[in-house]
Amino acid sequence: MANDDSQSALLLRKQLKELTKNPVEGFSAGLADDNIYEWDVMMVGPEGTLYEGGFFKARLSFPTNYPQMPPKMRFISDMWHPNVYENGEVCISILHPPGDDKWGYESASERWLPIHTVETIVLSVISMLSGPNDESPANIEAAKQWREDPKGFKRRVQRTVRKSLED
Repeated sequence: MANDDSQSALLLRKQLKELTKNPVEGFSAGLADDNIYEWDVMMVGPEGTLYEGGFFKARLSFPTNYPQMPPKMRFISDMWHPNVYENGEVCISILHPPGDDKWGYESASERWLPIHTVETIVLSVISMLSGPNDESPANIEAAKQWREDPKGFKRRVQRTVRKSLED
């Protein structure tokens, strides 16, 4: 376990302080169990999207070599979305390790860069909610429904939004 004065812990502490002082519209973030490497994030479903009105809880888990490597993000709230695995794990380019994609889908510039912060990560995820990328879906079923049965997809997301308000 890294000590709490490590570079990654100091950087995360700085970002937390910044977000506490200057909250960003659309989400809030704080430590889970006082662990600087585990953050709870609460996202508001973006206006004008199917997710509007929902409150979605997610967990950001940072590696001790952050910011060289990206954190993982997992929705704790139910999430029905082409770019979110069934276990809630978020699949977007900026959370993929740095360098070139061996499958050739993403350029290095779309992937993780150490300049990303909690804010840029969460805002990217919120923007992902607004516009799913079904090129390389994490949840094949959700992507298929999004393409072939938009009404059914919308109903399923609305249930997810309602459930997020009950949790």
